[in-house]
Amino acid sequence: MVFYFSSEAVGEGHPDKICDQISDSILDACLAQDPNSRVAIETCCKGNSITLNGEISTLANINYMEIVRETVKKIGYDSAEKGLDPDNIVYSINVSAQSPDIAQAVDKKMSNVVDRTKLLGAGDQGIMFGYATDETAERMPLTHQLAMKLIIRLSQERRGVDWCDRIFPDCKAQVSVRYEGRSPMSGHIKPLKVDNVVISTQHNKNTDLNELRDLLRKIIAEVLGDLFVPEDVKDESGKVISKATELYLNPSGRFIIGGPAADAGLTGRKIIVDTYGGWGSHGGGAFSGKDSTKVDRSACYAARWIARSLVDNRLCNRALIELSYSIGITHPTSICVEDFGTSKCGPEKLLEIVNANFDLSPANIISELRLTDHKAVKYYQTARFGHFGHHNLPGSETAFPWEVSKELKGLEGVELVDLADITRR
Repeated sequence: MVFYFSSEAVGEGHPDKICDQISDSILDACLAQDPNSRVAIETCCKGNSITLNGEISTLANINYMEIVRETVKKIGYDSAEKGLDPDNIVYSINVSAQSPDIAQAVDKKMSNVVDRTKLLGAGDQGIMFGYATDETAERMPLTHQLAMKLIIRLSQERRGVDWCDRIFPDCKAQVSVRYEGRSPMSGHIKPLKVDNVVISTQHNKNTDLNELRDLLRKIIAEVLGDLFVPEDVKDESGKVISKATELYLNPSGRFIIGGPAADAGLTGRKIIVDTYGGWGSHGGGAFSGKDSTKVDRSACYAARWIARSLVDNRLCNRALIELSYSIGITHPTSICVEDFGTSKCGPEKLLEIVNANFDLSPANIISELRLTDHKAVKYYQTARFGHFGHHNLPGSETAFPWEVSKELKGLEGVELVDLADITRR
């Protein structure tokens, strides 16, 4: 049996991504001065107007307008022509301290710092998911990984000499892959070929569309490798046995007006782009602008860490982890492991291994994944090109801590699986 699955990614200059990066840049600034900062900051943009709403309790001295301006410049918006002029932004800032009701539930008042840290409660209730698969070296779904790599390459091109000021920051990509397997939600799956690719990128009014499309074809061929079929494959009789990968390159034609000039943006509206491109499941909570006491964020990182560790330790070919928490409670209210039928020991044994190897209290997640260590995690980087699946992003020197698998203990006698051969991808 075969099925088709598609995932999309958006560039740094997409209005929603602008807001994610601003929110996480504010979080980074708070943590750099005060690792115990409590941050929940939302950004909204439209035209040259940017609004900040939320709750922040911190000892840090924060210049919100400067952070916004510098983030916008880093993204690549430096003029009204591109969709946002950083020197002419109209600001609205509505930020208060964290509710004391929430604070007392999260920070259990203890007589010493050690005990207080151990008894850190979850910042809210909710369900969180993490997913991993052996389709790629990054243990990410191929559709999502390819779409994100296209966006990263496009970002590099617009910062290069040849295309600087000819293509602008707002862009999107979508990749559809033909798989062999029962369905996306059960059993082993094998990518066969990329069926089609969609890319749309903003450009200046003088850019030649044919030249732009040639650039996009070049990027697609580089990123997709052997999974890209440039022309129909025929047998000796002339019958088509494999159709060429269909390309939809700036299919609307002109894309001159973009960014906040074209569409409003809001923090947290790209949660599928931020995670697994529609694979696995999602609990609904966004990441950006939230400190790590918010399990919406930190528990999703932990769930991904677990899922990737299960696959990298060859316990299964695919893994989905669900965690749930209650506000103020220091441990998960439930843990679920789904292996899609790809392990040899079964979900019950996998859950036993997870419980033996991972302390999923909010305090321990924060500690082991170094989520308040400004040198270990730059949250702005997570907001650029997705929170999972990266080893070294452009501008980032190290892998995110939750992308470094744990060497699991207690596997004696457990039968391991063979992982997919990904040498050609």
